[in-house]
Amino acid sequence: MWAQEIVAGRPAWRHTPSGVVFRAVPGGTFRMGLSDAELDAVRAIEQADGADDDLEAFFAGAVQARPVREVQVEPFLIARHPLTVAQVRHWLPEYEDSFADSDASTARLEDDLDDLLKALPFRLPSEAEWEYAARAGTTTLTFRGDDRPDEDQVLDNFADEERTAAAENALGLAAMGSSNEICADVWIPHFTDAPTDARPRTGDGPRVVRGGGGDLSPWQGCDEWLLQLSATRSEFDMFTAVRPVAPVPTNQGHAEQGVST
Repeated sequence: MWAQEIVAGRPAWRHTPSGVVFRAVPGGTFRMGLSDAELDAVRAIEQADGADDDLEAFFAGAVQARPVREVQVEPFLIARHPLTVAQVRHWLPEYEDSFADSDASTARLEDDLDDLLKALPFRLPSEAEWEYAARAGTTTLTFRGDDRPDEDQVLDNFADEERTAAAENALGLAAMGSSNEICADVWIPHFTDAPTDARPRTGDGPRVVRGGGGDLSPWQGCDEWLLQLSATRSEFDMFTAVRPVAPVPTNQGHAEQGVST
C-alpha cells in the first residue's frame, strides 16, 4: 500500500492505490500559537505599509491563537499538498468542483466533505500537527520568515512540479497556508487548557481551518496575506481543502531528528 520514493529530491511515501504523496514529519516539540515576536512582526509590516493596511481586527482576534504553549508532537505522515480534484475522485468518482481550474487543482469540499472523510483511509491532522508541519522548525510568521507574504506565494494547482517543489518548506510540504485546510479539532477561540501532546480538541460544533490565502485570490488589499501565517486559525464556514495524515509505516526507520522551535 505504501511505496518509498524520492519526490523533488526528498524522501516521500506514496499511497499506491490513490497516488497521494506524503512526507514524514519527525516528532519534536514546538511553541504553538501567535507569539509576541510574531505580533511585533505584523505591527512592523503594518507600519511599513502605512495606511494601506488596517489590522485592528487582526490584533483584536489574536487571542484566538493564544496563549502560546509548548506542544509535543509524535511522528506522522502528512500529504505533500492538499488533495487535488483528481485525488478526491479516487474515493468519490462523481465529485465535481466548481472552484477548480483543472484536475490538478486543490479540491475544495462543500456538500461532499462528510462523504470524503468517511471514505478516506486516513485522518485529519490536529491543528497542532498542522501548525508544527507548517512551521517546519521556524518561529517566524511563515516558514519564509517575517516578511509580508506575496500573492505569488499562493499555490493552488500542482500540475507544475517545478513550481510545486519551489513552494515546499523544510519538511517538503507545499502550499501550507494557501487553502483553508480543515483540522480534526472543534473550533474553540483560544488555547486555554488545550492538550500539550497534539491531540485534537473534540466536541460539537464547527471545526478549525488553517490557511486560506488562496481562497480569496486575486487579493483585494484586504489583508488576505494574514491567512498565510503559520499560526492563523479560523472557524470552518463554507468550503475547505483536505490534507490528510497517516501513521508512519512500521517498516520505516526512525532516524529523523525532531524539529524544535
